[in-house]
Amino acid sequence: VQLQASGGGSVQAGGSLRLSCAVSGIIFRVNAMGWYRQAPGKQRELVASITVVGYTTYADSVKGRFTISRDNAKNTVYLQIDSLKPEDTAVYYCNLIPVRDNYWGQGTLVTVSS
Repeated sequence: VQLQASGGGSVQAGGSLRLSCAVSGIIFRVNAMGWYRQAPGKQRELVASITVVGYTTYADSVKGRFTISRDNAKNTVYLQIDSLKPEDTAVYYCNLIPVRDNYWGQGTLVTVSS
């Protein structure tokens, strides 16, 4: 199983990024997916999730700024991040819902400067 996140980068506050996570080794379409992030010195947290039928939920800190989506034909889950804030700086990962501890990939780093 591989979950390969990409699309991170260094941006100024107010900017946007689109993260992608390509998934292989599982039947993607039957799994709920989530985007998680871990900021320096903090625990990893779930920021967005999407069910197999496309129902989405978001952490309060990102509501209205983050949008999760999925493309079952491409086995890929996306995270559109708008109005970035310095506190969004973190390594972003995707994983299943619920998490599979042995499925964590390298993640993708998002750095937001003020």
